[in-house]
Amino acid sequence: MNLKYIPKASLATFMLIALSGCITVKAPQTTTEKLFYDGSILTMEGMQPKYAEALLVRDGKIVFVGSKQQAERLANAQVQYINLNNKTLLPSFIDAHSHVNMVGFHQMVANLYPMPDGSVSDINSLVNVMNTWKTQNPTVIKTMGGWILGNGYDDAQLSEQRHPTATDLDRVSKDQPVMILHQSGHLASVNHKALELLNFNQNTPNPEGGVIRREANSNIPNGVLEESALFTAIGSIFKDVPPQVMFQIAQKGIDAYVKNGFTTVQEGRADQGTTEMWHALAKQNQLPIDVVSYPDITTSQEYMLKQGSRRQYDHHFRIGGVKISLDGSPQGKTAWLTQPYLVPPEGKDKSYKGYPAIKDNQQVNQYINLAFKQGWQVLAHANGDAAIDQFIGAVKDATAKQGKADRRSVLIHSQTIRDDQLDQLKALDIIPSFFSLHTFYWGDWHRQQTLGEVRAARISPTATALKKQLIFTEHHDAPVVPPNSLMMLDATVNRVTRSDDVLGADERISPYLALKSMTDWAAYQYFEDQHKGTLTQGKLADLVILDQNPLTIPSREIKNIQVLATYKEGNLIYQKLGK
Repeated sequence: MNLKYIPKASLATFMLIALSGCITVKAPQTTTEKLFYDGSILTMEGMQPKYAEALLVRDGKIVFVGSKQQAERLANAQVQYINLNNKTLLPSFIDAHSHVNMVGFHQMVANLYPMPDGSVSDINSLVNVMNTWKTQNPTVIKTMGGWILGNGYDDAQLSEQRHPTATDLDRVSKDQPVMILHQSGHLASVNHKALELLNFNQNTPNPEGGVIRREANSNIPNGVLEESALFTAIGSIFKDVPPQVMFQIAQKGIDAYVKNGFTTVQEGRADQGTTEMWHALAKQNQLPIDVVSYPDITTSQEYMLKQGSRRQYDHHFRIGGVKISLDGSPQGKTAWLTQPYLVPPEGKDKSYKGYPAIKDNQQVNQYINLAFKQGWQVLAHANGDAAIDQFIGAVKDATAKQGKADRRSVLIHSQTIRDDQLDQLKALDIIPSFFSLHTFYWGDWHRQQTLGEVRAARISPTATALKKQLIFTEHHDAPVVPPNSLMMLDATVNRVTRSDDVLGADERISPYLALKSMTDWAAYQYFEDQHKGTLTQGKLADLVILDQNPLTIPSREIKNIQVLATYKEGNLIYQKLGK
């Protein structure tokens, strides 16, 4: 397949080309008006599937949805006819939560993902991939201050079933610092040179909300960093990266999303520098899609008090609110639970339940109260049910102080949420954003290592949420996993693990409702449901064309569906070329 991304500067030229093989384009590409027809045009309006015969787009907006005959009557003489040839058209996907800049970062560093997204299966293969990348990318290493970097290893998928240590990574280099990020984004491993540069030694205490793991029966760091210890290390690496390199990273991230049919994406835990970088790109008209940034309230409070949040875009960019992280990841065994992990991590006893990112409940309450007072939407990262309890308590406290309002607070991940907590979310108008892709990537690991059979089956309980009349969104949390929209849909519908077992059959939902969580309900989460999420007259013509209809093919084949084209406000910004 020839995959091509079309930057804005080349759109006028590219629009003269027909969509290869699958979609036929007639008439010169000199008009802003387009008429889509002869396919499955799925509007996503309502709780049951609705189809239209034709869709008419003018000046970036949908002006008519209905019969082809009526659409032709409303069209001007120069309308561009786009024959879908029985393919499927629906609203483009809306990224409910991820880290778009870090997705670009992943495109530039060594790919340490296991199958199906990479080739790393053990520590030897990881070291080999790192050494190959090191040899082939001296310029990238130089721009990163001499650091040799990789992303995406998963101890759950390594044959050794452990994290690489500083000694392991010394096989990549003893003279240059090496860091590899865990697939969860909440842990990392570094070599001894990196420990030296970070000043992490036997006298360094664990930072609040983090752990510097130690060698057995010793205080000497073994190279594995958890949570805030990792974030400190990352900050030291990126502080001297040139702005032009950061721009390049950001644009690579956008590229990955557009190829997967996304036209609204999120910078889900931003700092001031990253937020300002996106704003600068926007001012230069370099954003082909919408980017919404959520600065971390714990580190960017003063910045947010100056900048605030807004609902309107400025050249496809806006600050949507704030993010707060309350725990870690269940697969990394750092999520904060009320019941112990099935198998505790190395060095912990059987009572280990993970830990909070912020121990002081009163401090969390103050952050949420400030956000409510300032009118900032809150996105709270909470995987474990203990962390979810902490957030629910903070929202109750802030609501009592600031009064009820349409805030649409979002509980990111919500993975081990209990039934009683779902009831409280409904009462407090909190939207759960689930990470159902965990069922594929870590479902077996959760059964065997982290949660056990019963709790694992309840990961991301979408069907239960629906029974309680809660809308929800789905996300991929890229770069934790790649921003693959159809894999995300597949996991929400099928909940099939790597070993081909179904994890929590009772929590499976229909393809249509799963699509709602990626379009209509995701638009609602962003306060953008009046402009996006359904194919409705007056809304933006943000569209995606798929080679098959997710509602009519066998559900186990959803993951094989291909994105053929992506449109932002009527402009074709991506198409898949060739077969």
